[in-house]
Order: sequence, then C-alpha cells, then structure tokens
Amino acid sequence: MIFREAIKSEYKIIAGFQKKMALETENFNLDIETVLKGVKAVFKKFEKGKYYIVEDDGKVIASLLITYEWSDWRNNKIIWIQSVYVLPEYRGKGVFKLMYSEIKKIVSESLDFSGIRLYVDKTNLIAQKVYSKIGMQSNHYLLFEDMKL
Repeated sequence: MIFREAIKSEYKIIAGFQKKMALETENFNLDIETVLKGVKAVFKKFEKGKYYIVEDDGKVIASLLITYEWSDWRNNKIIWIQSVYVLPEYRGKGVFKLMYSEIKKIVSESLDFSGIRLYVDKTNLIAQKVYSKIGMQSNHYLLFEDMKL
C-alpha cells in the first residue's frame, strides 16, 4: 500500500468516497454536484486543505482530507483529519493506521504544526475503537455547531 498526496484528476474518486461515507456513517445523502465542487475547491486553493490517498496495486482504496486550525495558545497550526474513507473490503487491514502514521510524521517533522485532531460521530463506535487502538485519545471538549444545512 502506498500513501501519497492526491492529485487533482482523482477528485471524482474522492467525491464518491465522501458520498459513501456520509451515507454510511450519518445516513446523510450528499448532493454529488456540491461535493464535486467542494473537492475541486480544495485542489484550487491549498490553504483550504490537502487530500491524501492510499493506493493498493494502483487502485485508490482510501482517502482523507487535512485542514488547518490556527491556535493562538500554541502560536501554530493544528491539523484536522477529516473526510476519512476506506473501501469496506480494505477495512481492518491497517489502512487508516498507515494514513495516521504518515500524517503524524508530517506533524512531527515540521515546526509548522502542533498536533492532530479529528472528530467522530458519537454513534460511530467502530471508528472510535480504531482511533483509540492507534493511540489517539478523546478529550474533554464537546463539539458544538450551528450549521446552515
């Protein structure tokens, strides 16, 4: 398996993964045209974030998005892992562990980042178990939001 930065021509694969992930984890049917535009926007403006993928024998089997949060407490950026998707037939085979270890390496080798965060739906117990197994901890914060849609 190979972890690498995604290229713009893979935007349809990534958008398809996002549509599947939303349906699977939150029973939310995303509008594919909106998602396609959203994925393309990341490739157009690097400050929005960056996609990474995992390939197995030339096939894209997983993707994730990193975005950035500024922390005045740390005077530095924090990487947020978002939009994680692994094809079902590759789950339980260390794909997310590979992705996380590579992102962790990026953070540890750069003075530009102070850490890694992600959020998970509180009902997604499988993902929570995966994150705990690789050494991530839940924290004392609750996430609140006020979303238009």
